[in-house]
Amino acid sequence: MKQEDLDYFKALLTERLNELLSHADTTVTDMTQPKENFADPTDRASHEADRTFELRIRDREHKLIKKIKKALERIENGTFGQCESCEEEISIERLKARPVTTQCITCKTREENMEKALGI
Repeated sequence: MKQEDLDYFKALLTERLNELLSHADTTVTDMTQPKENFADPTDRASHEADRTFELRIRDREHKLIKKIKKALERIENGTFGQCESCEEEISIERLKARPVTTQCITCKTREENMEKALGI
């Protein structure tokens, strides 16, 4: 992979990482503020549902943060853009669509088909 492509992906991933970390800080700040008292049980339930939804989103973002950090490590050690299954180069188009991917489209499709067949 060309150095300019690596620089592009490093900047893209770093920007996304910083954005996600900022969201996480905001969530922690919001969650540690004093709880509101709701006289109406429906309002309380709605508030709790919103908090639960927010936490699920942050959990997904936490998983993405881990993937981004691993992708940045692969850039540093020279394995970014290389399929971990077949060791072929992952296409730039695929990396632009999903920069944290570790598999080429062929291997990922094969894996998903296997999971589907096994009912996983």
